[in-house]
Amino acid sequence: MQELGKTLIIFGVILAGLGLFLTFFNKIPLVGKLPGDILVQKKDFSFYFPITTSILISIILSLLFRLWSKR
Repeated sequence: MQELGKTLIIFGVILAGLGLFLTFFNKIPLVGKLPGDILVQKKDFSFYFPITTSILISIILSLLFRLWSKR
């Protein structure tokens, strides 16, 4: 049970760090502007779906978790 608590604390610190990073550095280059990201703008409507960005982040996180789990 202690290991679960430590893991949750680590994830919390990582999420807090990511939140601070995104707050102060909100203009990360290329994130959300990759080819394949869908942007539809009409007169009174806009829809944005960053599918390519989501896939890229998913691949990166999968690799990181895989490397972490092998330790």
